[in-house]
Amino acid sequence: MRAAVVTFPGSNRDRDLVEAFKIACGAEVVTVWHAETTLPPVDVVGIPGGFSYGDYLRCGAIAARSAVMREVAAFAGRGGLVLGICNGFQILVEAGLLPGALMRNRSLRFASRMVTLEVASDRSPFTSAYRTGQRIRVPVAHGDGNYRLDPDEARRLVESDRVAFRYDHDLNGSVDRIAGVLSEGRNVLGLMPHPEAAIEPIHGSTDGAGLFASLLASWRR
Repeated sequence: MRAAVVTFPGSNRDRDLVEAFKIACGAEVVTVWHAETTLPPVDVVGIPGGFSYGDYLRCGAIAARSAVMREVAAFAGRGGLVLGICNGFQILVEAGLLPGALMRNRSLRFASRMVTLEVASDRSPFTSAYRTGQRIRVPVAHGDGNYRLDPDEARRLVESDRVAFRYDHDLNGSVDRIAGVLSEGRNVLGLMPHPEAAIEPIHGSTDGAGLFASLLASWRR
């Protein structure tokens, strides 16, 4: 399995994601700078957390218009697997690869702690190693994780089984407690929590490893 991790000015979770792919998937990992106009041959692309471009304008707005994101969008359009975590989720939404918008947490405070998620669907390349309804513990670290979309769109997400994860409580004001969503083709996942920071016992939880195990199983199939 070969993975690419895209790095922007202001990314700060890129090395964590590189290590997660290596440790949890045994993947060969290449890093791709935001100004690149091509992607190397890979099986999955990871968009990491951080504060791309200092979160100017809106979180992820400038990064979504970078040269490399045109290639990421084309890769996803061909069915390639794309994983966006935290700021990566914000970038994927701003790039139009996932629906909705991410706004300031309802509390107007930065949330940084371990949280419990409910696996809302195990029918995706990112969640097949879990079971629907399973509860997992992973950390969050975000100030703009309030996922918003109109009621009709939210209903369509649920009806098409595209909600991947939910918080077990109202953490940040997100509609329907949504923590992660899938694209229509189910090959793009965006989530605010950090599974890459929950793969080894020293992290306090290894529950995030299931996401990477799911990717590896999908690649093997």
